[in-house]
Parts: sequence; C-alpha cells; structure tokens
Amino acid sequence: MKKISWLFITAVILVACQQKQEDVAAANNALPIQGTWQLITGTLVEKGVTTVTDYTKGKSFIKIINGDHFSFLLHDLNKGKDSSTNVFSAGGGKYTLTDSTYTEHLEYCNDRQWEGNDFPFTVTIKNDTLTQRGIEKVDTISRMNTEIYVRVKN
Repeated sequence: MKKISWLFITAVILVACQQKQEDVAAANNALPIQGTWQLITGTLVEKGVTTVTDYTKGKSFIKIINGDHFSFLLHDLNKGKDSSTNVFSAGGGKYTLTDSTYTEHLEYCNDRQWEGNDFPFTVTIKNDTLTQRGIEKVDTISRMNTEIYVRVKN
C-alpha cells in the first residue's frame, strides 16, 4: 500500500511540474507587449480619406500596458498656451491578448462616446517597435487605425 501511495504522490508531482513548464513556455511565447510605448505615427483611413499624424512634433502620446490594463495619454508640448494646438486626451481600461490579437476594452475616455466599446487590433512587435492595426467602430464612425510605437526605455 505504501508503494502505491508513493507512486501516486510521485505522479502528482510530475504532472504539476509538467504543467508549470507548459505555463512558463506559453508565457515566454507571448508577445512582450507590457511596458510604456511612445506613439510615433498614426494613420487613419475613414471614408476613403487617409490622415497621417506625426506624434513626434508638437505633441506627445504614450500608451502604458501592464498585465491586464492599458492607458493612453496625449497632450501638446506647448503646455496649452496656444489655443490652436492645445490638446489633451486620455483613456484606458482592460485588454486581452491572444496570439497577435490585442483587444482594448475602453472603460474610460475623455471622449465619452468611445467608452464601453471593444477595439480589436492585430499587433506585431519587432525589436522595440510595436505596430497596432485595426478597425475602430463607434456609432457612425468606422475607420482603419494603424499606429506605430517605440518602447520607452527606462
């Protein structure tokens, strides 16, 4: 009987160790999306009109992604002193990441019509560059959004 108990205990330990190795392997294969990202360019295509925004001139936009939440912050670099370039935007919420599908569940946004919506994107990461591409739909708005970020180094 003692032999059977030891065999059972050994089997349980081996299964537990194997599961832990599989969990670690899955985590290592996940995209390294967590961190702080600086938006470089954004391209919107809406109703056939393409608008490219350079976020390296006159404004700053960052996205912060942790284990289960994201946030974004945008502001002008003029400290709001010029009314024609004065801008501030912020939002955030939970996200999911499955393979290369990153879905933002926007819970907070200064443009309130965007709150409560899900936005699926395809993401790729090459070196320190994250590219996020997807269709954003809210009410009558439907647009293709492509954003290119670089990782902010500490």
